[in-house]
Parts: sequence; C-alpha cells; structure tokens
Amino acid sequence: MSCLIKHFKMRKIDLCLSSEGTEVILATSSDEKHPPENMIDGNAETFWTTTGMFPQEFILCFHKHVRIERLVIQSYFVKTLRIEKSTSKEPVDFEPWIERELVHTEGQLQNEEVMARDGHAIYLRFIIMSAFDHFASVHRVSAEGMAVSNLS
Repeated sequence: MSCLIKHFKMRKIDLCLSSEGTEVILATSSDEKHPPENMIDGNAETFWTTTGMFPQEFILCFHKHVRIERLVIQSYFVKTLRIEKSTSKEPVDFEPWIERELVHTEGQLQNEEVMARDGHAIYLRFIIMSAFDHFASVHRVSAEGMAVSNLS
C-alpha cells in the first residue's frame, strides 16, 4: 500500500496547464480571438497567434519550483525557437536552455518534443526568433514533470 501512495505523490503531471495554476504572464502580441492563455488550456484546437515581426515571446509562470522532464510544443509556422528558464522568484535572470530549428509541416501542426536536461524552473520564456511566414501560432505547450517545492 505504501508503494502505491508513494507513486501517487511522485506522479508526473502536465505542468503547463492553467488548471495546474500556470499562467502566461507576458506575451509580446495579443489578438482577442486568439489570446495567449489558449496555449495552456489543454486544447490543441485553440491557439495564440503572433502579430507579425519577429522575435515574439511569451513567459509562463508555474508559481512553484518544477522539474521538467519532457516538453512538447505544438505550433504552426515557427522556424527558430529559443527557450530560456529561470528559478528566480521574479521573472528575471533567464538562462539559455533549449534552441531548436523546427521543420515546416504543410497543413499540420509542428509537434516538437524535447527531452529536458536540468529542467528546474519557476518561469519559462519562449522566444520565437523566426517563422516560415509573417505569422506563427502556438497551439499548446505541455511540460511533463513534477512540482519540486512551493514558493514561500
């Protein structure tokens, strides 16, 4: 029985869901039909869209210290993506973490999966450095991992 309880406490969850307390605290563009909160609602049918000109960025706040093991970004027209992380209590002191060149997928979502190393964060900053078109969209950000500790 104790093994079952221990496993339950250590379960991996999608840390990027608004239902888990995650918030988009900054987005460099906003369209009222496609707000940034759509990226963390768990629904790949909804999305955030850029409004031209690059780079564009958004910052996610977990409101707790997390350890990310796997990150999945579902997007459209994103060419170069940089992800930075911070364990500061405020969204400052970001350090480079991941940079990827994505493949253009005509007519379907890009599904970029990253097995994360040293994935400790309170904040993640996603920077879309370039795109395959004038606009890009991010449909869903998912982070599999665990809460390490609450902020005090």
